[in-house]
Amino acid sequence: MVFPPVCVHCRGLVETGPYGHVCEACADRIEFVAAPHCSTCGHPFYGAVEGERMCPHCEGLAPAYREGRTAVLLKGPVRALVHELKYHRGLHLLADIAAIFRARPELLDWVRGAVLVPVPLHPRKERDRGYNQSRLLADTLAAAAGGGTRVEALLGRAVDTPSQTGFDRQTRRDNLKNAFALASGAAITPGQHYLLVDDVFTTGSTLNSCAQVLRHAGCLNLDVITLGHG
Repeated sequence: MVFPPVCVHCRGLVETGPYGHVCEACADRIEFVAAPHCSTCGHPFYGAVEGERMCPHCEGLAPAYREGRTAVLLKGPVRALVHELKYHRGLHLLADIAAIFRARPELLDWVRGAVLVPVPLHPRKERDRGYNQSRLLADTLAAAAGGGTRVEALLGRAVDTPSQTGFDRQTRRDNLKNAFALASGAAITPGQHYLLVDDVFTTGSTLNSCAQVLRHAGCLNLDVITLGHG
């Protein structure tokens, strides 16, 4: 009553609706992704789709993983959720992110029983931030999916690369060369379903760099999933 919840996007009061920190008006603007969508990055195809179709978001990516999916598009309130979580310690927003995942039951069915592997931060950056948002998202997704879904930190960041924001596609790829490595003591079970987890799919460079490390370590059943695409 003293501090009523405020919408993370429009800053208006949150009085009713499915989310604790997104008002009803902004909740209606969340764009959930459903089929048909790109099998590499998860971005939706609009209208009728016949045969193979090149997705401009992941053109030239040559993925080291099998399939990529995303829950929502990174627009409006979802962008605000990710920004607050990533840069302003918005840990209270994980409950709303869990609600977004639960609104995609077919996505949870796909995730259930897998080992979720969060994209790692460099130790310096994780110390500065206080947490790895991809690990928090993986924990949230595992709890929403249930059914033995678990999180394992199989990767480490070997190079403290600069932020990818503002870089073009090729620069992002060059920036991440040899940036990731298998974590000390990590063990791969070839038949296990592994899912790389990150907050956002932009060009796929980060996820694909991580996938290459896992693939070389013997991971044969590997997919990727992100909260948002944009």
